[in-house]
Amino acid sequence: MTGRTIVRSTAVLVALAPWLLVAGTYAAGGESLGALVHVADTRHLGGFNLYFANLYNVNRVLFTALSVGMTGAMGLGLGLVMDVVVGAIGLDLSKREAKE
Repeated sequence: MTGRTIVRSTAVLVALAPWLLVAGTYAAGGESLGALVHVADTRHLGGFNLYFANLYNVNRVLFTALSVGMTGAMGLGLGLVMDVVVGAIGLDLSKREAKE
């Protein structure tokens, strides 16, 4: 891209930004929509599902930290299991050389 094309593209984006903001504000008829509330329905849950749904409703930061930690732990566990499975079928990936 040439310098002139970049300047023109930037000018178009700067000119369109206020229009997009105004269009988004008045898309619902210009009325205030109020706060959006996210809660998990816990009426028919039990066990771990009930615990995590209540945790989501009460403490989002702890729910996020626990979810990220569990995702990493499950990924590590799956990687270790697959390493054993691949080794059991006779593939030795530890002797491969990376050609970069």
